[in-house]
This record gives sequence, structure tokens and C-alpha cells, in this order.
Amino acid sequence: MGASSWDYYVPYQEDLDAALQELRREVFQAEEYYWVNGADWRAAEEREPRPQTLEQLWQDELVQQAGTHSILDVFHILGPDDTPDYNTVEPVTAEEARELLGTDKLTRAHVEKFDVFPQSRWVGRCAVLHDDQGEPREIYFWGYSGD
Repeated sequence: MGASSWDYYVPYQEDLDAALQELRREVFQAEEYYWVNGADWRAAEEREPRPQTLEQLWQDELVQQAGTHSILDVFHILGPDDTPDYNTVEPVTAEEARELLGTDKLTRAHVEKFDVFPQSRWVGRCAVLHDDQGEPREIYFWGYSGD
């Protein structure tokens, strides 16, 4: 199948990890992810119902290998001293935004230029987006994952 890109906008909250966890719950509950065990490459009688919890989802070996091609493939926000790794989200820092886009107050208008930020497969990114007065309004999550 190959990796899939994904992106989401959520209302701003100071705790980026709380925003990520809330988004993951919403995507899971809305079933807006690839469910490998229910995919149509399997015979109808072999397809399985979706899991009831995120924990059940990630206990499945095929899901661990193929992913969900969604925000569900990343589990937590990295801290300032953490190294990006599989299943994590790396926030855009103010320094990184200034260096690559010339401002530390990113807006929706900047999103189309976000390809300048380094990213890796199975490692998401996030950025706080500001309104015209420079106030934080949204968090933008993006990445690509899945096999």
C-alpha cells in the first residue's frame, strides 16, 4: 500500500499532548482510519470488526506493521530535549519557524510552506497557528505513516 499523508487542525490548547490525545480519540471513535483487518483485500468471511479501544487496535500485529495511515500512528508529543522516533510527534519550535519561514507566529497561510520542515515517516509534526493579532488559535498536526 505505501505510506499515506495525513493532517488535522484542532482548536488551540496549551497542552499539545492533551490536544493530540483528544484528536486520536476522536479519529478512533469516528473510525476515520485504515483498518487492515477489515480491508477489502481480505475475503469477506475473514474480515474482522474494528477494535473497541485504541489499546486493542495496537495489540494487533498487522496494525503494528501496516499502521492506520492516520494520526493514530503517533502516540505522544516530544519534549524539547527528546529525539524524534517512531510513533512520536515533533513540535515545530519558534527557532525552527524563524529560521525556515521568517516568523515564530505561524498562521494557516504558512501551512502550504510547511514542506520546509524536516519530517520522517512514522514521525508526525505539529505547529501552533496564530490569528492576525498573533494569538494562538489552532494546532496543526501532519505527517505520513503506514505501509
